[in-house]
Amino acid sequence: MPDFGIPPKGEEIKAVIDQRLKLAMTENGAKVTIDWRGEPRHLYVISVPVDMLYFNPDTHRIRAQRTLDPERDRAIEENPWGQVAQDYLHDLLRQRPSNPDQTDPDYTALMDELDDVGQREPGIVTPHGILVDGNTRAAALIDLGEQNIRVGVLPEDTSRKDINAVELSLQLRKDRRRDYSYINRLIAIDEELGRGRTEADVAKDFNIKLATLQRDRWVYALILDAIDRSKTADGAGLRLIDFEQHQEKLRELHRDFSKLALTDSDAAKTLMQSRLAMVLLDYPKTSLRLAEADFHTRYLESRLPEDLKPNLSVLEEVLVPGIPGAVLPRQSSSSAAAEALTNQLLRAKATATDGKSANPADVAWASGVMKQARDTFDTAVKLAGQNAELVKRQTAVPERLTDAADYVTQCASEFAEAKAKRALDDEAFDDALIVLRDSLQSLARQAGRTFSAPGEGVAWLLNAVRSR
Repeated sequence: MPDFGIPPKGEEIKAVIDQRLKLAMTENGAKVTIDWRGEPRHLYVISVPVDMLYFNPDTHRIRAQRTLDPERDRAIEENPWGQVAQDYLHDLLRQRPSNPDQTDPDYTALMDELDDVGQREPGIVTPHGILVDGNTRAAALIDLGEQNIRVGVLPEDTSRKDINAVELSLQLRKDRRRDYSYINRLIAIDEELGRGRTEADVAKDFNIKLATLQRDRWVYALILDAIDRSKTADGAGLRLIDFEQHQEKLRELHRDFSKLALTDSDAAKTLMQSRLAMVLLDYPKTSLRLAEADFHTRYLESRLPEDLKPNLSVLEEVLVPGIPGAVLPRQSSSSAAAEALTNQLLRAKATATDGKSANPADVAWASGVMKQARDTFDTAVKLAGQNAELVKRQTAVPERLTDAADYVTQCASEFAEAKAKRALDDEAFDDALIVLRDSLQSLARQAGRTFSAPGEGVAWLLNAVRSR
């Protein structure tokens, strides 16, 4: 973790904070409780000028969004307390995580709340004026023109590690109204694990099951790999925030990949590549579910235009270093083809959305590639959907008969009980049997037209109707 040091006006701020803390202690003022190095700690709350404080350059709330503007992000690395860096942090706190061109509706709601009822929860600052908790509240108060903010003050020996721990512990409380965005949460989990903590401990802190944490780690690794594969020679590449709105799609992808990988790892890889391609093409979750392991070979491959057909070299076995004669299985042509297509789309998406390094001709070419891919996938998705409906109808008929049999079995059991208690309505029972008879006759007519060589069950049904 970088050590940004003390802000340039840190000592001046500390003098103001110390003076107000002494007054709060004398008056036994309000306190806020935090988790401090594993134990509860009660901090006095004071009021300070909001424009005197510094936004935390390390806050997880906008970690992924910082890379939106490399030049301004570089200013944070080089001079985090300077006006350029602080203005950039302020702007990022306003923005919608999945679309930086929009103001976050949660931010607007926070401003409305602060304007209507004032600040309810105090923020948390270091003795030198760095906002640990309450960065967004401070930004909103500044935008509202408010002069002061109420904050609890951390102890004198606060370190960067303490700042990170306090921010996370407060953010992960169940009563928080504005959570980290999905990607920033993944980053926070990854950083905690990178510090050598166990998965079980981190899962506990984040109030999630261990399996959920492991799923999120898999998704984060998939995103990072996709970003790496998207990089072009011109320097374009996808960003973490490009995956912000695909949370549920990626979680479902992990579920289906993991299930299939137990029996067929290569088919699982093919499924993963096809669905990742559909994520890039912005298909809804319901369409992604149609992309099963055979989606690429069955519906897509033969329909790809020449520009999108991957040129696969001979697939060779991979030697295992240090073990003479040992090789890994070669990748199948289907999974390799699906991966190659997805690589094309990753680079095209990166170029098409790049507003700086790519030239207009490259952007136009990449946009054309994405449109070609979308048109081809549209046809494949339509065909896969039609097949899914057909399979659904084929399985629905016997399933309905099985359900009907369960009801009849239950009826037989309840019939005996009703008879023993003399509670059977004879006329209603007879009427219901007539309805059942008519339904079976209708089914028999359909079956008689369908099966030229009926099996045992169909033969019974036909004979039952004929005997009447």
